[in-house]
Amino acid sequence: MTYSFQTEPFAHQLTALQDSWAADYYALFMEMGTGKSKVIVDTMGKLFESGKINAALVVAPKGVYDNWVQKEIPAHLPERIARKVVRWRPAKTKSFEEELYDLVVNPFDGLKVFVVNIEAFSSGRGAEAAYVFLEQNPDNLMVVDESTTIKNRKAMRTKNVVKARQISKYRRILTGSPITKSPMDLFAQCEFLDPSALGIRSYYAFQNRYAVVQRRQMGHKAFQEIVGYRRLDELTEKLDDFATRTLKADCLDLPDKLYIRRQISLSAEQQKLYDQMKKLALAALNDKSIATTQSVLTQIMRLQQICCGFFQPDDKPIEDLDNGRLQELLDVLEDAQGKVIIWATFTHSLRKIRDAIAEAHGTRTVATYYGETPQDERQEIVNRFQDPADELRFFVGQPRTGGYGITLTEATTVVYFSNSYDLEIRLQSEDRAHRIGQNKPVTYIDLVCPGTVDEKILQALEDKNILAGKVLGEEVKGWLGG
Repeated sequence: MTYSFQTEPFAHQLTALQDSWAADYYALFMEMGTGKSKVIVDTMGKLFESGKINAALVVAPKGVYDNWVQKEIPAHLPERIARKVVRWRPAKTKSFEEELYDLVVNPFDGLKVFVVNIEAFSSGRGAEAAYVFLEQNPDNLMVVDESTTIKNRKAMRTKNVVKARQISKYRRILTGSPITKSPMDLFAQCEFLDPSALGIRSYYAFQNRYAVVQRRQMGHKAFQEIVGYRRLDELTEKLDDFATRTLKADCLDLPDKLYIRRQISLSAEQQKLYDQMKKLALAALNDKSIATTQSVLTQIMRLQQICCGFFQPDDKPIEDLDNGRLQELLDVLEDAQGKVIIWATFTHSLRKIRDAIAEAHGTRTVATYYGETPQDERQEIVNRFQDPADELRFFVGQPRTGGYGITLTEATTVVYFSNSYDLEIRLQSEDRAHRIGQNKPVTYIDLVCPGTVDEKILQALEDKNILAGKVLGEEVKGWLGG
């Protein structure tokens, strides 16, 4: 069929779309930054205009599911296609229940889209809402974004997602890295697509064919342990029948820099403290006798610390807060290919990040580069990171220290755990990976708590504004809600 795009696809996106759009099930294994979300939105449009679907269920992690509603669907679904888009909300309010009922039950000539975070499938209510949506709208497409979130076949959310397969007409999974720790990660993802996709319906038969298993004894308990893998060429051939693999290195038409936001909601503890500190910041702004640039920037810094998961009262030890920021970073790193730079403004964050990565990936895979890093170790860290064969994969740095003068072009993914409000620091730190010697596109990922100074600082940086020069103006009061 002839299809008129809202935004023209890159060559690799067009190829992926042509190969996949009409398939009953398909896997888009496309590296972060190559635009797999657009391929899916174009798939929705083509299937709808072909009369094959009138509804789509998108399942994505909390950090990205808002992007589908606010960015991906509005940007790429043609305006000529009428649509109703509803985002799942855990709070059981009357307005949301009415909105959901209208989406699920009432007839509509356009495309219905229900966007649900994967975490909602861990509970009965979220999964049930998705099931009812699919049952009431049987001509549907179900999409699991970042499908490694269902790699654990024993997890409740995986079981609930796989169960939905029976009432979905078309199915897609999207991820940059389908195998994060083991080829066994593939089984549950492919089981959602179709039980026969891999030609093996039993997990244990799959494990016996592609893993090397040894029987171990620990005390009175015996168990099977995977000690290696085999026949991976055969497994790859099977995947080729229903999957496409796209790496940034193969996409010659991508822009040099790609920007992505990952959103993290404040926890109840963070929100309470944030609101208290916001009142103090507004009071400081309103009191002209004490409202110096430095005093207001200090208030903003404290708000940002709360967003990053900690708080440091005056002359007291740092207090860690319940937060999802570190887990969101780990989720990003699971999906990233190759070496990664992580920038963080605060020393406390750097240490937390280092420890979390060391636990998840091993102590030799991560190094920190900030003021306390001994001078005689700094160049060794850079040299190891720049060596493709070295196991040092994650460079965790403070932009004021590592953002100048060094070359880190082995990375094609850069994550900002937090941002400085200094525009020069942001630009300099971006250029550590994007400079002479870099021949691949670089993806920049910002972790952001929506509705906070996080978002405002990032917007100021994107607008090339210098925050310190206007920090006492009415604009900053607007940032804080005053």
